[in-house]
Amino acid sequence: MKTALGFLLLAGSIALAQSAPSRPPITGISHIAVYAADTAAARHYYVDLVGCAEGADPETPAGVRYYVNPTQFIEVLPLPDKNSPNRLDHLAYKTADAEKLRVYLKVKGVSVPSKVEQSNDGGLWFNVKDPEGNTVQFVTPPDENPYRHHSTVLPSSKTLNAPNLVGHHIIHVGMLVHSREKEDTFYRAILDFRPYWYGGMKPDKIDWVSQQMPESHDWLEYMLTSGPSGGGIQDMSQKQLGVLNHFSIGVISVPKTFDTLKAANRLSSPSDHTQIGRDGKWQLNLFDPDGTRLEFMEFSNVQKPCCSDFTAPNPSPIE
Repeated sequence: MKTALGFLLLAGSIALAQSAPSRPPITGISHIAVYAADTAAARHYYVDLVGCAEGADPETPAGVRYYVNPTQFIEVLPLPDKNSPNRLDHLAYKTADAEKLRVYLKVKGVSVPSKVEQSNDGGLWFNVKDPEGNTVQFVTPPDENPYRHHSTVLPSSKTLNAPNLVGHHIIHVGMLVHSREKEDTFYRAILDFRPYWYGGMKPDKIDWVSQQMPESHDWLEYMLTSGPSGGGIQDMSQKQLGVLNHFSIGVISVPKTFDTLKAANRLSSPSDHTQIGRDGKWQLNLFDPDGTRLEFMEFSNVQKPCCSDFTAPNPSPIE
């Protein structure tokens, strides 16, 4: 009897393990969605200064997409609340199968919508909230939609009409984080993001924590409130939030990028300048009209990073 019962329990455990959905690949950053109080000013910045290719927004008709490559872009949306200092709507990541990821997250106890949405270009997407209430979107690009036979997405970066872009890869996104431990229960424990680097303005203090996507070298950066921009406060200004909630475009050479933009009068401010960050990488920060930061960053460090070594490979110009 005990042997038979043990066999039934083992068989039940095997069946449960076989029926539990596996996580489909999360293959990198899709986009950052930000608000603009003046959409014409935003267009001038993202097209004329940064050099992105402008496109319609298949997901939100009132929005505009500014493409860095065919599957990565900045989504600019009309500002819904002029009294709010927040300009971040959501961060989005690419997945091989949005529907399978939706089911996987549901099994893991995450509140998910009843179905995925399909944009009019054939892309699939859905939104969830992370433990601190940030909107997180998962996207299967049109050409990768396993349930679709045709696509209208741009075929390659070679045909992307953006001759003035100095970089073609969004290598990381960053957001305000109050509790590293709380956010790790979602990004690390459920989504399998893996450590990349952490550091701070002082060697004994952690202000920034970076973790790469499980099937990509793109990364998410926790911008902890203890850092110099946050100052440890909970209620932040629009300027502070714009520094914390940001995105980064990788470039081969930041000094050359600076020279190119300066010569063409394409910097966002006369005070824009290059610097080497605490991670040992060259960087150049520009700001859109609403204060959202664009960080041009080199793919590899030129100095030893503070605080921790890199624990995963660096991204590359094209992945």
